Amino acid sequence: MGKITHVVKRNGAIVEFNPQRISNAIYRAAVSVGGRDKETADKLGKQVEEVIEQTFDDGYKLHIEEIQDIVEKVLIENGHAKVAKEYILYRDEQIKKRTLNASQGTRPKENIPWSKIWHILDWSVSNNLHSIPSLNEKIDHNEFADIVRISEKLYDHDLDQSAKLITDKANSLKMVMITGPSSSGKTTTTYRMEERLKSKGMSFVPLVVDHYFFDLELHPKDEFGDYDFETPQALDLDLINEHLHLLSEGKEVKIPFYDFKEGKRYPNHTKMQLKEGQILLIDSLHALYPKFSEGIDTTLTFKVYLEPLIQMKGPENQYIQWTDLRLIRRMLRDSVQRAYNPQQTLEHWHYVRSSELRHIIPYSNNADYIISSGMPYEIALYRPMLIDKFAEWVKLYRNNPLRLDAFTRAERVFKMLDAVRGVEDNSAVPTNSVLREFIGGSVYKY
Repeated sequence: MGKITHVVKRNGAIVEFNPQRISNAIYRAAVSVGGRDKETADKLGKQVEEVIEQTFDDGYKLHIEEIQDIVEKVLIENGHAKVAKEYILYRDEQIKKRTLNASQGTRPKENIPWSKIWHILDWSVSNNLHSIPSLNEKIDHNEFADIVRISEKLYDHDLDQSAKLITDKANSLKMVMITGPSSSGKTTTTYRMEERLKSKGMSFVPLVVDHYFFDLELHPKDEFGDYDFETPQALDLDLINEHLHLLSEGKEVKIPFYDFKEGKRYPNHTKMQLKEGQILLIDSLHALYPKFSEGIDTTLTFKVYLEPLIQMKGPENQYIQWTDLRLIRRMLRDSVQRAYNPQQTLEHWHYVRSSELRHIIPYSNNADYIISSGMPYEIALYRPMLIDKFAEWVKLYRNNPLRLDAFTRAERVFKMLDAVRGVEDNSAVPTNSVLREFIGGSVYKY
């Protein structure tokens, strides 16, 4: 054990010094610029640790900013300027975000689809679904089925509008991309969009982007052993872009195959080529990320962005956060489809949120159409499913500085679920609803 045993976090919390976090942070920065050398990251991390031990006295409580200063210095001195730049940029982004949060951020954010939100807010007010108390009142009056019906109708309208825009562009189109952050409902939307477009005579070939993951051993992970699959750099973006170019030109490619049980990618596995009139259909988190379709003429693409843009006020007169809806959705989906404990999903969510704030949401306004997959009724279904779990997690994480993110989210979601009237009978929800992707009972296979 070195002489430095504890670190002071930015919020003042004191945690145990874990040198592995340093090499993990260096490796994550390296991955962001295309590097995949864990051995070098570990060596650099060890150098940082040595500098810390030589610089500070026994028992000194090291501040996280002091560690980051040393990391930057070691990276630059060892000739890793690109990695250092990425590390510095990320650090600067975090400082700006904290400053903005502290000032309550009065300036409107450019990456929020304000026009779409205004439309949904107007709809919510018109239907008296703009607050949890108004939702509860309707549930108390046995109007749950009506809420489901009008909510699904709004989503259907978005699907119809985007399908029309796609068919208007059909003659030049080579690929349709359905994108959005985790658990926004991309898979169901892709199925339902394909149904609409096929009825209009269009022919599609699906491209499964998950096959382009790098081998598991090349993914960054944290001190808890949790791998980060959320970053776009988890995918072989260069190969994806190369294949999209070739496919748009009518050429044949060989798609890799990713074995999730082995955590290994096998190259040149499946032949693919677009025939005359066929269009590539892509469901991906990162379809709006610049490197994904870099250099492809925008006349060849149509990009649909998804987010549950629900406009409803909950406890303390605060609007329900879309990320909380998606967190719950992913908990439910992963527990059934991936045998993933909901608590693991909560503990992993900081990766999800960090990546989407950097790599997904900033590009949302580059989409050709935005669909809201949010259903005002969904929180009523979630209460009986998860409220007890969230109550447990609030207690579990309350005094754990290493799980501050999990505690903050658990406490906020618990308050939301505690305020809503729970509904256990989901029979009113259509079997092709985007919600079925998460609560089960869908006509589609996931």
